Amino acid sequence: MGIVNIEDELHEQLRRASKASCRSINGQATFWIRIGMLCELNPGLTFQELVARELKAAGVDPLDLAAAAA
Repeated sequence: MGIVNIEDELHEQLRRASKASCRSINGQATFWIRIGMLCELNPGLTFQELVARELKAAGVDPLDLAAAAA
């Protein structure tokens, strides 16, 4: 693990986003970095498509979630 220096304003946005997303600050930063990398590698996919693909790869079935919510 290493240290990443970021601008103070970005860190403040990261802190606020982590509260809204119920993640730690490090967890939020990891999420943003991962999504950013996936966006660069898959420019033809939307954010929702990328998240759905990652959930599927993790074994989450969106149909099961939809059924549980109904």
